[in-house]
Amino acid sequence: MYSAGQARWFCAEPRRTFPASVVERIVDCALPGSRVVDQRPLSDGLRNANFRLQVSPGDESFVLRVYEHDPSLCQKELDLFRMLEKTVPIPEVIYAEPNGVEDAPPFTLVRYVEATSLRDVYRGGDADAIAQAAKSVGEVLAAIGRIRFAKAGWLAPGPSVCEGEPRGPDPIPQFVESCLASERLQSRVPMDLRDAISNLMWLWAPRFEGLEDETRLVHGDFGKRNLLMKEIAGVWRVAAVLDWEFAVSGTPLMDVGHFLCYERPSRRVEPHFSNGYLSAGGVLPEDWRRLARVVDAASLCESLTHEYLPENVIPELVELARATVENRDPVL
Repeated sequence: MYSAGQARWFCAEPRRTFPASVVERIVDCALPGSRVVDQRPLSDGLRNANFRLQVSPGDESFVLRVYEHDPSLCQKELDLFRMLEKTVPIPEVIYAEPNGVEDAPPFTLVRYVEATSLRDVYRGGDADAIAQAAKSVGEVLAAIGRIRFAKAGWLAPGPSVCEGEPRGPDPIPQFVESCLASERLQSRVPMDLRDAISNLMWLWAPRFEGLEDETRLVHGDFGKRNLLMKEIAGVWRVAAVLDWEFAVSGTPLMDVGHFLCYERPSRRVEPHFSNGYLSAGGVLPEDWRRLARVVDAASLCESLTHEYLPENVIPELVELARATVENRDPVL
């Protein structure tokens, strides 16, 4: 259920730049007769390079997404977009080359979404805006979870579920134990917290039964960075859900836990988020808030095993894990 990936944090710059001639060739494939008048790297990238392009004629803006880490992720996202385009707000794909062209790796060109990140809505501090946005996010997450697959696991192009190793009993606690055994995690997480995480997972193991066999679409990085909001007729609503590279088949509580991991009373996200989720057909079990948080702790542990983590991110992940164990708000 929790496939290895990269930590869910943005890079300051894309891993590579592209000569103007390459970008021009990509744009010419997608929009014959057009030319790029401005090219700017976008910092909210994880394993891929993203550029905002201004194109003439028309003075339109697009996002060029270049898949550097894993070429198959391009086809995976395209397949998910086709599946979601009628039910979930996503960027409009203008052109894509899942196999790349000449010296350029796989890429997509999507229309730039004129919207505000959920992060900026939070920062604005308007209680009504935050409540409206949170309710819309809940509704969208319920729509995502309506899509089901044959089994749980990491999603590949198709989208299809990858064949993984056979799972034994208690896969979530066992997965966390494998993370806690990592030398990298052990160098970052104090022993007392590692022991507390282990105890927490086994304490909650009976509640995981059933969750481990859920096969709903899970975004995998359902946070404020990947949620664009727009005020429509005076109401803040989700305009686009970005970055589907971490999508898996599993329990929606993974996305619920990730979305709420930074929740503060001052943000007033709850109960608006859960009300939106339930009103749109989502289902939440008893004590769902705590259960989702414990489920998300597995992803926190997985992130702490990665070789490359920004130094300022490590204490943040550790604090999120400790706050989960202690059942309190994180101090960040």
